[in-house]
Amino acid sequence: MTSSASVSSQDAQAASQIAALVKQMLQLMQQLKDVAAQDMDAKAKDLQVKLLQAQIQLVQAQIAAIQRQQQQAQWDQQRVAQADQDAQAAPRVSRSPGLGENLDTYA
Repeated sequence: MTSSASVSSQDAQAASQIAALVKQMLQLMQQLKDVAAQDMDAKAKDLQVKLLQAQIQLVQAQIAAIQRQQQQAQWDQQRVAQADQDAQAAPRVSRSPGLGENLDTYA
């Protein structure tokens, strides 16, 4: 598999993970709205709200981590591509014979 194919595969996997996390976050946000409408003890409601908010923050942190990994992978791929380009553009130095290497010496 080429590096660009593996990066594309990683991008697709990351996008899939992010989509699942966004769906989970939307569900948590809906639960948060539902708690506000529920008839329950104020302390229990406050605790439920805090729990849901913490879960939402956790999902947001997971999304951010995946995005950072994607960005790092893109930077790494760009560095490798630039290094390959630099290596191809570097002048090829041919070795010239040094003094004495072309001389016939007779004793």
